[in-house]
Amino acid sequence: MTDNPFSLWVYLSQSPLLWLTVTLLVYASTDAVSLATRRHPLANPVLHAMWIIGAFLLLTGTSYTTYFAGAQFVHFLLGPATVALAVPLYENRTRVVASIVPMLVALVAGSVTAVVSVVLLAELAGLPRDVVLSLAPKSVTAGVAMGISESLHADPSLTAVSVILTGIMGAIIVTPLMNRTGVTDFRARGFAAGLAAHGIGTARAFQVDEIAGVFSGIAMSLNALVTSFLVPLAVTLLVR
Repeated sequence: MTDNPFSLWVYLSQSPLLWLTVTLLVYASTDAVSLATRRHPLANPVLHAMWIIGAFLLLTGTSYTTYFAGAQFVHFLLGPATVALAVPLYENRTRVVASIVPMLVALVAGSVTAVVSVVLLAELAGLPRDVVLSLAPKSVTAGVAMGISESLHADPSLTAVSVILTGIMGAIIVTPLMNRTGVTDFRARGFAAGLAAHGIGTARAFQVDEIAGVFSGIAMSLNALVTSFLVPLAVTLLVR
């Protein structure tokens, strides 16, 4: 190692533990900044952790495959974290049951709007068919969206990028938008966040209020189910 000043880095960069540590440290730092700014929408920790880690990988010449070998433990935790949403849901089950009818109406309206709007806008912009198909499921969580994309013979990687960008944009604008429009009911605010911005929006909703987080989690789950049926129908009717 002493013959090459970069030999230590080469050794460490191949260790999965390094990239797990980098991921956790960067996110903890960006989350601390978000907390220091009183959870300002533009200080979204996911947004800033993403570009910081991306820049670090580019500067060090590290492939995504090498990075993911270490960071996949965080990816694995997405499953348990999603299941854990059932805890606050159960604790607030009375409020959820009381809101079932308006939730279903909002679900149908939001799901249809999310799919139809992106398909029509992409068609108007003259984007290729495979791009349109890849963008259609952008408002559901990544695993479901990529599955829908594969079933349509689209590009799952492009779908994943659109899902992440949609989630980040939704998490940034949801609070200012709700404040500006005068929506004060945290059930409605949360449901809108989960419907439009899936998991990232749900994380943002929990930062604002627990009730908002509960309804956001419900919207995220139900929207994934509805969109999986809606996207193939919309593609058949709207995509040339």
